[in-house]
Amino acid sequence: MQNPVTVIQSVRLDDENDTLVLLDQTVLPNETNFLELKEMVDIWDAIYQLKVRGAPAIGIAAAYGAYLGTKKSTAETYEALFEDFKKVKNYLATSRPTAVNLFWALNRMETRFKQEAGKSAAEVKAALKEESENIRAEDEKICEAIGEHALSLLEPGWGLLTHCNAGTIATAKYGTALAPIYLGQEKGYDFKVYADETRPLLQGARLTAWELQQAGVDVTLICDNMASIVMKEGKIQAVLVGCDRVAANGDAANKIGTSGVAILAKHYNIPFYVCAPLSTVDLECQTGDDIHIELRPSEEITGKWYEKSMAPEGVQTYNPAFDVTDHSLITGIVTENGIAYAPYTESLPKMFKK
Repeated sequence: MQNPVTVIQSVRLDDENDTLVLLDQTVLPNETNFLELKEMVDIWDAIYQLKVRGAPAIGIAAAYGAYLGTKKSTAETYEALFEDFKKVKNYLATSRPTAVNLFWALNRMETRFKQEAGKSAAEVKAALKEESENIRAEDEKICEAIGEHALSLLEPGWGLLTHCNAGTIATAKYGTALAPIYLGQEKGYDFKVYADETRPLLQGARLTAWELQQAGVDVTLICDNMASIVMKEGKIQAVLVGCDRVAANGDAANKIGTSGVAILAKHYNIPFYVCAPLSTVDLECQTGDDIHIELRPSEEITGKWYEKSMAPEGVQTYNPAFDVTDHSLITGIVTENGIAYAPYTESLPKMFKK
């Protein structure tokens, strides 16, 4: 091992103080600010405002939020406590519509609650705490497994392109799409990483470039519209992206701009890999057409990063947070249980059986 990974714990529970501690990703890279949230409205806002982002991190935050919200309940019976839990769960579920991990984590917390039927309120609360911690611990192992599987597809010295941020701060540890980069860094693979800036919220510029630089990885930041030229120049041997939801047919929803990168990769005959924990795979969702795409405020395009607006006042905008990459453009979907290849309707269900 040459360079141990810099672990940045972006989501953690401070149970003694009834607090969810989050790294505020909206102020990176200029500030490293950890938020201490006690109220459900603040946890909801942190998820909606992308202070915590990345599908696994959102799930972990939601699980901790569900526990903390239920912990505050004064209900004395199982039935009354469940009603309070449902209010918290339903409220947090309205924060982001696309990332399936949000609903997966909340549903898992509800399943655990129901498994504690007949127990005291204190016992149920303790079980919910345990479940939320399990979700975090399992994600760390999942990310490492995804990283190992993805690393098997790569060669030392390769140039890799990423889009958005799917790294340590988006998960419990290692990340998904960045996991093989970190594991390769530890093993001396000497990857050359190109990070798309990822307009309009600049997750690649503010987050991916920042955390890879912190870890000593050779990273070069490019504008989104430069992906084609670095591919044409032979600088890229593989593309690695994360994912917020995978449909049963392999269509994958990820940060806006991902589908364009996939189209370019197809043109230049570069493998395009989606790194997705199985919690992100939604077999009930048949195709990408069934994925609800979140629309974000106009200001994110026109003025968020500028002292003055960089667009005409009142101009119409269209600001989808995600797009869907067609399964035909995806070389493989890397999960913690292995790599799924087309036809995904056959390979993805097998991943769950391993």
